[in-house]
Amino acid sequence: MRKSLPIVLAGALLASAGVASAHENHAHGDHAAPSAAQVRGEARLAKIVEGRTAGAPEDCIVLQQISSTEVVDGTAIVYRMNNGTIYVNRPPAGASFLRRDVVLVTDTHSPNLCGVDIVRLLDQGSRMSAGSVGLGKFIPYPRPAR
Repeated sequence: MRKSLPIVLAGALLASAGVASAHENHAHGDHAAPSAAQVRGEARLAKIVEGRTAGAPEDCIVLQQISSTEVVDGTAIVYRMNNGTIYVNRPPAGASFLRRDVVLVTDTHSPNLCGVDIVRLLDQGSRMSAGSVGLGKFIPYPRPAR
């Protein structure tokens, strides 16, 4: 019997980035200048990982070890782990749909969240679909040594 483990990973969305348009059209390979939302998102992400050094990309993270999740507008999903490590996932598909007022819904068939998983996005207010993202590699940023 295959177990489905639907997880809503939005309980602790930390909202401090500016509101961004989620409908920016960026074709694969498009080298247009970054949008204002992307610039804000990159600045927010830099602040989140400030003082930490990126580790080697990982394919999966353990769902039960995730303590909170944060959406960085138009840029990435940040997973904070129980051990203090921060994982950054920059979805290669659909990142422009990411905004801080979406609920992340993941339907996994294992105890891990992996780069092959698709995350559905729901509007926080209406619970209507707001798109989806295909996850990529998880970049770990361990807690800095003291």
